[in-house]
Amino acid sequence: MNANAIEQTEGCLSSCLQVLGNKWTALILRDLTDGPKRFTELEKSLETISPRSLSQRLDDLELHKIVTKKHFAESPPRVEYTLTERGRDFLPILKAMADWGAKHA
Repeated sequence: MNANAIEQTEGCLSSCLQVLGNKWTALILRDLTDGPKRFTELEKSLETISPRSLSQRLDDLELHKIVTKKHFAESPPRVEYTLTERGRDFLPILKAMADWGAKHA
């Protein structure tokens, strides 16, 4: 296999890594696979992530249109994060990564 078999157009892999290349991003996407999650749910699931890091990752994913952020007019205010169609397109990549991890762990 050569590089052209992996990346047919130069820059495609780099574009993907701009989103997935950050620490925690793949795990956030994994957790959103089951449906919308609140910030605190994600924070509990990821255990060792700092609130600041989680907030930064979610903002970055929203900027890349991988997740949407929905505000609810409640007291106390509630926010949920959901995968977009673009975000769901990452799921086969995450599955392949998990399969590789299982095979080589």
